[in-house]
Amino acid sequence: MAGKMVEFDSNGSKAQGYLSVPDSGSGSGVIVIQEWWGLVPHIKSVADRFAREGFVALAPDLYHGRSATEPNDAQKLMMELDIPRAGKDMAGAVKYLRGQASVNPKKVGCVGFCMGGGLALYLASMGVIDAAVPFYGVLRNQPDWRGVRCPIEGHYAEHDGATDGLPKVQEALKNAGKQATFHIYKGTQHAFFNDERPQVYNRGAARQAWDRTLAFFRQNLR
Repeated sequence: MAGKMVEFDSNGSKAQGYLSVPDSGSGSGVIVIQEWWGLVPHIKSVADRFAREGFVALAPDLYHGRSATEPNDAQKLMMELDIPRAGKDMAGAVKYLRGQASVNPKKVGCVGFCMGGGLALYLASMGVIDAAVPFYGVLRNQPDWRGVRCPIEGHYAEHDGATDGLPKVQEALKNAGKQATFHIYKGTQHAFFNDERPQVYNRGAARQAWDRTLAFFRQNLR
């Protein structure tokens, strides 16, 4: 299957994203949120993987056409990202999916990686999705967790600074009475799921995290 770029409404303006639809023509929806690199081929390939598993996947372009290949450039793009605007773009993507005839049932989850993992948590706090899966992501500032209306399942690396901030997130979610489970994969580093980064990719952990993610979405997006 081949995905395509689509346009959707976002806060009175327009945003774009990469849409991939399963061969069956329908399924529940998944928002795929980019790493700090931007909407690069790897993220599009993840959307295609979800489509092959029967989900309608949309990866919004939160950098609006920009991307990076070097860490310094990626960090600059990430630091320049306006989080409230990104939230509106992601919410617009959710609304777009719910409006598609191909999304049936009308349930939408989200998965995000690195920066996108933190944004998946932020989107969950907005109360507009049905399931959230952050991969090794935390937020610069804690959102209002009382807004969470969905279960959360996180996947984190053992050797990663992002994991150091996880206990604070767990405690805040627990205090807010929210349902959340976090898995930490021994012997792994940040971005262990990214098969285009051989220096950190961990095939076993990536496979286990992928299987858990699919099971989680199938349970909560029925």
